[in-house]
Amino acid sequence: MTENTRNETVLVTGASGKTGRQVAESAKAAGFDVRAASRSSEVRFDWYDSSTWAEALRGADAAYLAYTPDIGAPGAAENIGALARQAQELGVRRLVMLSARGEQQAEPAERALRESGAEWTVVQADWFFQNFSEGLLLEGVQSGEFVFPAGEVKVPFIDTRDLADVVVKALTDSSYAGRTLEVTGARLLSFREAMAEITAAAGREIRYVPVSTKEYGAILAGFGLPPEEVAFMEEVFDGLLDGGNARSTETVRQVLGRAPRDFTDFARELAATGVWKG
Repeated sequence: MTENTRNETVLVTGASGKTGRQVAESAKAAGFDVRAASRSSEVRFDWYDSSTWAEALRGADAAYLAYTPDIGAPGAAENIGALARQAQELGVRRLVMLSARGEQQAEPAERALRESGAEWTVVQADWFFQNFSEGLLLEGVQSGEFVFPAGEVKVPFIDTRDLADVVVKALTDSSYAGRTLEVTGARLLSFREAMAEITAAAGREIRYVPVSTKEYGAILAGFGLPPEEVAFMEEVFDGLLDGGNARSTETVRQVLGRAPRDFTDFARELAATGVWKG
């Protein structure tokens, strides 16, 4: 049953991030009053500073939870459980949390939300289209040499706009409470194939260079990541890129009544902005 969202307030955590920005836009379009929160926004919210939680939560009817830096990071389960309990005390009706499809390290955080007593939905997402157009991986695409530890594994990349629309549906429709939604695109692509699509759209060669997770870890260490973070990322990549996610789901079509966006269309759209000119 879809509920009337007029005058309801949704807290969007990580509102300056890849998914948070899109969720905020989709929630506004659905009629929510959006409370955009991040470490640097007017509404301050920091997962590692619990003193920021109450003010962000107070008066909200629902919340989108996007944990940074990763849902499987040490301390995530404890923080999510504590936040979910505080949200209930402050009258927040529903919590929708972003998780990573196929990431074993995310299971404690998902369990903490389920066992918190809150009305919850978990949205498990696969790799984003937008990983190639913003954030840490963009530089590799712009340089013309995309180095990544994915081998030839295929994954069903998802547009964050589709993810956001599913999240907002879960925020507004009580039939999704207590459920885990696996959100993917419709088509399996390898990272090499994704670079070929971007090459065709951008009109310049983007070469894919597969490396081992250890080699990629050394690159991350060269960027200044602490050894414990490098080890964590190596473990996550080994799990996410083992082929276990090489299948699509019908979740986007079932929830939204339409097909997910296609990577080719995304590549053409983003190429037109000049983001991949290098």
